[in-house]
Amino acid sequence: MKQTDYNPDTQARRHFLQTAAAGLGALTLVRTSLAAEMTRLPLPGGPDERQLTTAFPGKGEMILQRTRPPLLETPWSVFDKGVFTPVDQFYVRWHWADIPTTMNPHTHKVRISGHVDKVLEFTVFDLMKHFKHVELAAVNQCSGNSRGYFQPRVPGGEWSNGAMGNARWVGVRLKDVLDAAGVKAGAVQVQFEGSERPVVATAPNLKKSLSVDHARDGDVMIAWEMNGQALPLLNGFPFRLVVPGWYAIYWTKMLQHVRVLNEEDTNFWMKPAYTIPDNWPQANMTPGEQGVKFVPINRMVPRSFITNLKDGASVGAGRPELVRGIAFGGDTGVKAVDVSIDGGKTWTATELGRDYGKFSFRQWNTHLKFAKGDQTVMVRCTNTDGLQQPMTPNWNPGGFMRNVVESTRLIAV
Repeated sequence: MKQTDYNPDTQARRHFLQTAAAGLGALTLVRTSLAAEMTRLPLPGGPDERQLTTAFPGKGEMILQRTRPPLLETPWSVFDKGVFTPVDQFYVRWHWADIPTTMNPHTHKVRISGHVDKVLEFTVFDLMKHFKHVELAAVNQCSGNSRGYFQPRVPGGEWSNGAMGNARWVGVRLKDVLDAAGVKAGAVQVQFEGSERPVVATAPNLKKSLSVDHARDGDVMIAWEMNGQALPLLNGFPFRLVVPGWYAIYWTKMLQHVRVLNEEDTNFWMKPAYTIPDNWPQANMTPGEQGVKFVPINRMVPRSFITNLKDGASVGAGRPELVRGIAFGGDTGVKAVDVSIDGGKTWTATELGRDYGKFSFRQWNTHLKFAKGDQTVMVRCTNTDGLQQPMTPNWNPGGFMRNVVESTRLIAV
């Protein structure tokens, strides 16, 4: 789905309020008892299992990584249901433990300030009224998605592959909002800050910046809706930044401040936090390597997965078996998805599903015949820039940007 324009009208306001009210639990963060059911999560360094929970408002069954701040992973079976991730099972990642437990959309405002002609403030309803509405399909992926597979292990949330999701985002172009404030000559970056706060006064608020040109490229959005619903509180209600093709650390939730800077942003969250070795797309180094130059994490890289067959599943031998999954191109579209059953010696093209736009998941499928016994299926995405998933995993101390070719082990009987 490419970016689509809509004319502002009262229907957007009404729909927002209706969908927000329909998930009223998402507006009040209440702790309830956690479900006892466990799910298998065989990470190399453990744990083998994680708890499943339905205890978080606005959320269905999720894999519990941490309660405070909330880290909730999407169960893998969800990704086989379609291109767009259900809102109630969209992953959750906060950095600081002090997050608002309620949010009033009538009073919460985003403030546009800094190197601008005039300071402006907008509620979600002001944005709906004054700017053209747009819709864009885009993947939101945590920088540390799949960190649990890094070897040697690195500190941080030990995610499996479910710290990602795809949605149709509705909102306004950041460019239009910045233009209304009037970006002055000499502006260098635009800084974004949300409403989460550290519990220790000396810790730095989470702030991330984009170049002025990127912030005004027409793709970056302030969004209040995902997949036809108001954002849940845990996903940034009432509005958040959407930065298509870039990692989610830039997708500021509960957006509160947009500051236009006339110098480079060197706050903690730009340097040293969330930095990668300066060799994109590899983001790779040797553990213990010295003298490595680091830069802020930025564009995503291609990934692909099998979704309908679990690791260790049984399939029929000697007959065509359906194999399907999802892929995304990173910061651009999917050109091809190929599979291999001989360890990567040969590759077979799959059939691609509907293209919802270059920043979206794209489904793929094929039929494979397996000889009796243990089998391994590998899946590889190539994006429209020609960038292809590597056969060997990367490593960096942040556990960022894993995109190695994924393998699924099967038993053909």
